[in-house]
Amino acid sequence: MRDGEPVFKRSKWGTNRYVYNADNRLGLALIVLSSVVGLVAMLMLATKSGPYAIDDEPATRPSPTSTYVPPYLLPPPTGPYLPTVGSTPPG
Repeated sequence: MRDGEPVFKRSKWGTNRYVYNADNRLGLALIVLSSVVGLVAMLMLATKSGPYAIDDEPATRPSPTSTYVPPYLLPPPTGPYLPTVGSTPPG
């Protein structure tokens, strides 16, 4: 390993990307560290542990006092006033 080597070097694949330089100690440490972090994250995803754990309860519950009824379930309006676009209710 040479100390004069840069931490990042241009990719040899013909792109303008930079990659870690394994000839530099810090670059090699970054390669090892990023590989370990990636493997641990994949293991946690596979076992559904840590921040990827599945909760037993849903994230939110509907309010017990919720009175929302979808419009298609409501009975048709009756009476002298049938709302139309641009009209205002009497009174």
